[in-house]
Amino acid sequence: MQSFLFLQLWMGTHPRGDAKILDNCISQKTLGQWIAENQDCLGSKVKDTFNGKLPFLFKVLSVETALSIQAHPNKELAEKLHLQAPQHYPDANHKPEIAIALTSFQGLCGFRPVEEIVTFLTKVPEFQFLIGDNAATQLKQSMSCDSQAVASALQSCFSHLMKSEKKVVVEQLNLLVKRISQQVAAGNNMEDVCGELLLQLHQQYPGDIGCFAIYFLNLLTLKPGEAMFLEANVPHAYLKGDCVECMACSDNTVRAGLTPKFIDVPTLCEMLSYTPSPSQDRLFPPARSQEDPYLFIYDPPVPDFTVMKMEVPGSITEYKVLALDSASILLMVQGTVTASTPTAQAAIPLQRGGVLFIGANECVSLKLTVPKDLLMFRACCLL
Repeated sequence: MQSFLFLQLWMGTHPRGDAKILDNCISQKTLGQWIAENQDCLGSKVKDTFNGKLPFLFKVLSVETALSIQAHPNKELAEKLHLQAPQHYPDANHKPEIAIALTSFQGLCGFRPVEEIVTFLTKVPEFQFLIGDNAATQLKQSMSCDSQAVASALQSCFSHLMKSEKKVVVEQLNLLVKRISQQVAAGNNMEDVCGELLLQLHQQYPGDIGCFAIYFLNLLTLKPGEAMFLEANVPHAYLKGDCVECMACSDNTVRAGLTPKFIDVPTLCEMLSYTPSPSQDRLFPPARSQEDPYLFIYDPPVPDFTVMKMEVPGSITEYKVLALDSASILLMVQGTVTASTPTAQAAIPLQRGGVLFIGANECVSLKLTVPKDLLMFRACCLL
């Protein structure tokens, strides 16, 4: 499937990107304004639980240049950060999120197993130099200790790296880039030190401390339909590819590298979950619906959102989108249909990039106008 080039499409009611309603039967309003006037559209449980607000934010991202090394706060920290620095942390909500690949999608997610990090300390002397001998030794010794000792050692190592003096970081990064470039030019495979990725990130963000984060964080390449779930305090970065993303309705991000935006290294180093795990543990597989053979459900362990993927073959002439006791947002990624509901005055044409807001307990009928496969995603809140 070709790259979607959505760049960044927001679908929701967050004040930084409240969706506009395109409906000739409704006066110009944002989705947030319309929901405030039509509370029942949320569904009774959602309305009561989330104080009459849509609890999720739905996005499509097309990543060409790596996005920042970052994590999102839990509710307690979000409230504190918003109170202290609202210009950087615009709301008081947490921001768990899920990313579902549309194309081959590469990202960093969670801390690698300690054994892998220790191997990089041996193979990448510039990395070891920035960590420092004491912190590196502590990490190596923690391998035979309990999880608390591992977390403490990992935090010490990561904090030493991220708080390194800028001049020293640039010097060591330039040495590493020069060494890897020479090896690549000589025809040597540098995969064991993530050579290709290191050069790619340095080209995008020369001299940036975030380039060294690849030796701490798991590297994942998702196939279309595969997903990773990012709970609060999990470090991550999106590197390349297209994805659908859903999260709690928040824009709180704590950054520390690979970005020209505001960075907050002390907060990031303090808040992170220093729990190492293999890369495959970061994958979040969907469940196949028992009611609908074309429906796959990504239901992470948070109340704010669930995402459904619908893959409908072009041989089907009509497809029913099931009614839910929740407001939902339907995104058409592939296919051409007309959508109708019992209450709609006219059918609504939808094609790639089309977005439909569906009120609670509302059933939608989709008629395929072109006999080609459909791919759709639906964000909702299943309480």
